[in-house]
Amino acid sequence: MALLEQLARRQFLVVTGKGGVGKTLVTALLGRLLSQAGRRVLLLEVDPRANLHELTGTPPSAGDIVQVGAGQYLQNLRPRYVMEQVVRDHLRVDMLVRRVVASPVFQHFVDAAPGLKEMSILGHAWRILHGMGHEAKLKIETVVLDAPATGHGLSLLTAPLVVSDVINEGPFAEMAGNLATFIGDPKQTGVVTVTLAEEMPVQEALELRAALEARVKRSPELLVVNGLYPRVPESRRRAVAAHDDLWQRRRAINERELARMAAEWRGARVQLPLMPVNRGPELVDALAPRLAEALRTEGAA
Repeated sequence: MALLEQLARRQFLVVTGKGGVGKTLVTALLGRLLSQAGRRVLLLEVDPRANLHELTGTPPSAGDIVQVGAGQYLQNLRPRYVMEQVVRDHLRVDMLVRRVVASPVFQHFVDAAPGLKEMSILGHAWRILHGMGHEAKLKIETVVLDAPATGHGLSLLTAPLVVSDVINEGPFAEMAGNLATFIGDPKQTGVVTVTLAEEMPVQEALELRAALEARVKRSPELLVVNGLYPRVPESRRRAVAAHDDLWQRRRAINERELARMAAEWRGARVQLPLMPVNRGPELVDALAPRLAEALRTEGAA
């Protein structure tokens, strides 16, 4: 089965990797391809800087769900909103809800309890996919999360297990149990790791894989190697060397790390080139066909 078809069968895709490697770009690309494959997709980001809208050519979401295109939506999520929604679902009386969420005890609980903020992000995706809340009318089939950078991304994926160890009963304990099952099921949730072919990002990608296997008992479905420098054509090697060897040096680093990944990464890998295109919808337009072809034709690089 082609990788694109495998990913299209997942309800939840978590895109993570070292900061600056292109996680947001890959999130936008996957959203484009999955919506083209007929899925109703929500692109979800938690970075308050709200970068995804630049790639989709839409206004900032400001916490709301914004339509990007046919069957494709975008939201910049505020985790505290999700925690308050859990209270609303269980109390169902507006006056009580307002009192609880405004209380110092609740505020301290949300801020201090380990894993709760991370779990609220996962819980929001789970609620939408299960037709809960006012978002149910959108009938979202796949949520693609532009997750925090590697270390925080791992904390996000392990949060339900952490919360289950701390909270044993009540609505948050129930949520943690549901999410632990959801995240641990490779038929429902997929993890996409993004890296550059450079030493530190590759090292973090390998460490993330090992940590997921140890703590969540699963591996990423895909490694996307982003921003590859093209090979220097033979006809230009002398001219490049005469003026600036940066191109050749960067490609040499890429080659070294590609060989390392081939030796150490178990599983599917695809590659995306560095493109001379400004960041925005044009970059998504340029790279989406390349990623689509790689996912259709290769199980590994």
